[in-house]
Amino acid sequence: MKTLALHILDIVQNSITAGARNIFIHIEEDTRENRYLIRVGDDGCGMTEDTVRRVTDPYYTSRKTRKVGMGISLLKQHAEQAGGHLKIRSEVDKGTVVEALFEHDHMDRQSAGDIAGVIVLLVGSNPEIRFQYTHHRNGGTYKMDTNEVKEVLEDVPLNDPEVRQYLKEMIRENLGEMGAL
Repeated sequence: MKTLALHILDIVQNSITAGARNIFIHIEEDTRENRYLIRVGDDGCGMTEDTVRRVTDPYYTSRKTRKVGMGISLLKQHAEQAGGHLKIRSEVDKGTVVEALFEHDHMDRQSAGDIAGVIVLLVGSNPEIRFQYTHHRNGGTYKMDTNEVKEVLEDVPLNDPEVRQYLKEMIRENLGEMGAL
């Protein structure tokens, strides 16, 4: 995966596969503390302690369609290469939280990529799931909650092309104002 946005996409896809109905995506950038944190959590089926220990092994997967699971192991590798770490907390029938920390200015930290595009892709492709996206940067905060968006839109679906375009522009504009682009 070439960008952090693609790692987020992969983790959220895992959450969706785990039956999550509520997913949060939290990004925290602090250039003063030299931290870039990604935290993705869900209320999916969760994992056993044994699975949590094994999930960072690229040759472990719970999928039946292929024999490797590279996403989490690559995220761990990228975080460690950029002076950080990966933590996973999970409880069966409660959900999972994946947290990746990077040194913000580390030369090996991947670029953020198209965060807005990934968020809108996930929301538009899964309108029945509640997404809460929060992005902090040096004291500035942007929040989007699909339940609030649905309330404003009333009967217009989240996967409507005009809604998707509007959401993408809104996210990009807010991230740009914070200096997060």
